[in-house]
Amino acid sequence: MAAPQPGAVPRGRTPSLDRRLVGPAGEAAALAHLTASGLRVVARDWRCRLGQLDLVCEEAGVLVAVEVKARRGDRFGLPQEAVDRRKQAKLRALLDAFRQASGRGDQPCRIDVVAVRMDRELRLLSCEHIRDAVGG
Repeated sequence: MAAPQPGAVPRGRTPSLDRRLVGPAGEAAALAHLTASGLRVVARDWRCRLGQLDLVCEEAGVLVAVEVKARRGDRFGLPQEAVDRRKQAKLRALLDAFRQASGRGDQPCRIDVVAVRMDRELRLLSCEHIRDAVGG
């Protein structure tokens, strides 16, 4: 039996490269959905020592931190189910850091989640915008 070709993927397995494309494809879908809904993008992939915010938008004077969760299929649950208590606490801290760094400490704010589902070829199945998904 011949040795597998370099870069070959075993039958029935998805290349890891495809996995790395899910996040950017999900963020692109979320961005298109949010801007079509009237939100204005303030920052993309904002980073600080605490971590990263996927998107920061503004809607009617309210600052909106957006966590994008993308999945292919439902094998690991719905995308929004990945935003657990620990992630919610981190998002709150990141939003506070963004507000301080950008001089928006007094601006009303909220944290939304955009749950993106795609098929194996990364075609969009659904894009659900969950407003005020993280309280507190």
